[in-house]
Parts: sequence; C-alpha cells; structure tokens
Amino acid sequence: MIDAPLPDSDARLAHDIRLRQKQREKRARLLKHVFLILLSFVMLYPLFWLTASSLKPENEIFGSLGLWPSTFQWSNYTEGWNALPVSFTVFYKNSAIVTVLSVIGNLLSCSFAAYAFARLQFNGRTFFFGLMMMTMMLPYHVVLIPQYVLFLKLGWVDTYLPLVVPRFLAADGFFIFLMIQFFRQIPRELDEAAMIDGCSPFKIYWAVIMPLSLPALGTAAIFSLIWVWEDFLAPLIYLNDINSYTVPLALRLFVDREGQSAFGQMFAMSVLSLVPVLIFFVAFQKMIIRGIATSGMK
Repeated sequence: MIDAPLPDSDARLAHDIRLRQKQREKRARLLKHVFLILLSFVMLYPLFWLTASSLKPENEIFGSLGLWPSTFQWSNYTEGWNALPVSFTVFYKNSAIVTVLSVIGNLLSCSFAAYAFARLQFNGRTFFFGLMMMTMMLPYHVVLIPQYVLFLKLGWVDTYLPLVVPRFLAADGFFIFLMIQFFRQIPRELDEAAMIDGCSPFKIYWAVIMPLSLPALGTAAIFSLIWVWEDFLAPLIYLNDINSYTVPLALRLFVDREGQSAFGQMFAMSVLSLVPVLIFFVAFQKMIIRGIATSGMK
C-alpha cells in the first residue's frame, strides 16, 4: 500500500519541526564547544602564566596580573641555563639517561609479566595476580623507608641504580595491568598456530604478541616517560651529588633558603623542561588514545 502524500500544510509543519530541531542541535553543539574552550583555557592557564612569566623581568612576575610582558626578558633563558654551578646540559643528560633506561625497563619487564599472566598457565597465577593488584593500592611512601634501607645496604645511594633497577623488575603494577588487558584482546588462535609451527612461549611473545601490542606499549612508554622525567621525590632521596641531579632537582636550586630566588630564570628552565614531554606526547597521542581505548575493552 502506497502512503498518500502529506498536504502542503502538514509538509511545511514537518519541515519547520526538522528545521527547529537542527537549529537546536547547532546551538547545543555551539554551547558545548564554547564550554570546552573555556574549560581548556582554565586548565591551560597555569602553562600560559608560566610561559609568560619566563619572559618577564624579575620585578614584574608577581607585581603584574597581566600575561603579556611589558618587555621580553629573553636573557632569562640564556642566563638560567648557566646560572647554577653546573650547566643545565648536565641535568638534561642525567634526566635523559634515567628516563630512557626506565622506559626500556618498564616496557620489557612489565610486558614479560603481563604476557605470563594473560597467556600462560602456571600454579598460583590467580594468587600472584591478586598480589600484583594489591601493590597498586600501596602509596609510594609506605615502601619508601624499606627501599631506602635496602639500597643503602647495597651501596646504591647516590647512584642511578635505585631509580633504574626496579624498572627492570616489573615494579609498576599499573603498566602490567594495562598490558594484561590489551593482551587478552589478542586471539589465542594466533598462539596455537605459532605453537604448531614450533614456536616456544618466548618466540610467541616476541614475534606474535609484541608486534600486535604497539598501542599498549606506546601508552606505557608515554606515561613512564612523563612520570620518570617529572619525578622529584625519588631523585631527592637517592641523589646527593649535584653533578648527578636530574632536571626537577636542578629547578629546586633556584630557590635558596634565604628567600633570594631567581624566579624568571627558574620559570624559563621550567618551560624548557616541559618541551621533551610535550614533543613526545604530541608525536604519540594517537597511539596513547588507541592503547587506552583498546585496553579497556572486554
């Protein structure tokens, strides 16, 4: 049965309803975008203020509410780089060494542990998985003193070993859990096919699982880089020699105990300390989103 055409008045009424609905949707989208832009500005304002303050004269940083400097003090960057007894080149090198080794250690050790929990069958797997999850609930300060006593007895204090070695021992349960969730999405038929071809569990891990897990590995690498690069507490505890300081510890040296502080130079070096993290994040942000999204799927 063919529906009869609507009268002209009904057609105009339906058209007006659709038009008003589209207009409401456009206004809703506009309001949503305006709200998100304002919210993003609020979240980014501290970064804007930090960048602007790094270019202001010393007496204008806290004396003016405006973001735009009256005069651009570019010397804050050049003077701040060599203002301390040790050049910031050394601090950047130290941070790069600790960060690169920590990222490599986290990716290797945590992926090994995640592969064992997600794909292998062994006695006590459920118990050890629960134990690993419990470690995620412990604040870092709970294990701080026992770890310091252990590393002190090993003679590792004032070296990079306390900052790097735990990363090679799968000490971060968050990355293990993240990779477990991703590995479980990979079909087990691939493991069975590889076993038929004579692959060992390690060969399956290296040739099958790892190439398919780049989003999860990229996510873990990003978070590991950010946390290690910006870590202040652990280097403060274990590093005593200024030549071994990382960038966060070096920034603290701009504020002395007598209150005489070079805030302009400190803010300039703070801006430069954010550059590696921002570059790495922008370069791999799609991989981060994909890794988080797929790791949370069931």
